[in-house]
Amino acid sequence: MRRSRLEAPAATDFLRPELAARLAERFADIARPTERVLELGSTHGILRHALAAIGRLPPVLIESDLTSATLEKQGCCLVLDEERLPFKPASFDAVLSVMALHKLNDLPGALSQIRLCLRPGGFFLAALPGGDTLHELRFALAQAELASSGGAAARVHPSIDVRDMGALMQRAGFALPMADLDRIDVTYPDVLALIRDLRAMAETSLLVQAKDQPPLNRALLQATQSAYVANFGLATGRLPASFDILFVIGWQPD
Repeated sequence: MRRSRLEAPAATDFLRPELAARLAERFADIARPTERVLELGSTHGILRHALAAIGRLPPVLIESDLTSATLEKQGCCLVLDEERLPFKPASFDAVLSVMALHKLNDLPGALSQIRLCLRPGGFFLAALPGGDTLHELRFALAQAELASSGGAAARVHPSIDVRDMGALMQRAGFALPMADLDRIDVTYPDVLALIRDLRAMAETSLLVQAKDQPPLNRALLQATQSAYVANFGLATGRLPASFDILFVIGWQPD
């Protein structure tokens, strides 16, 4: 597991560019012709720019997302549902994805569709949060709610384990599936700044709010802040937030 630490920068959506750069490096290491590539969950051309920066932009890169709001009006863009891919079998040499798959309702089904749209010998390469992502926030929220109401709501989105992700890839029919993990430790001045960043990154699904759950009010936030500081606070006065990023790759059998 590779680790890196950084202080949350002014730009709130710092995570996707960082992961796009790391995924582009992995893509560049694969010595195989990739003339036609599909990206699932494109966000403002971030991955395209990362590939272009290292000179590995494929001749055809089709960027897609569930909404047109995140698609740059450059190149080939498609609005589609990642769980209902409208492509014929063997349409692409590679399928790439950054920070999109963890939001799907049917991840196993989506993986099967991704494999089917790959040409023989093609590959799927993706980055998504998993492992112990935001375990500090999960623990602090649980402690705060246990103290105030005697129960804890599932406010943080569950994360997939690296071994489970590899098993899902194998179940979907990928050959030589592999999954490895990078941990990115980010620091924040307080828990509210972390939650604001998650919302600004369109990752509000990480804070699940069910109808029968009490709202995330001021008192609960203050209690969460206290629990966070007591259990994870750094000597600098800042709070760490861990993002475990799974990088997965699998091949269409040739």
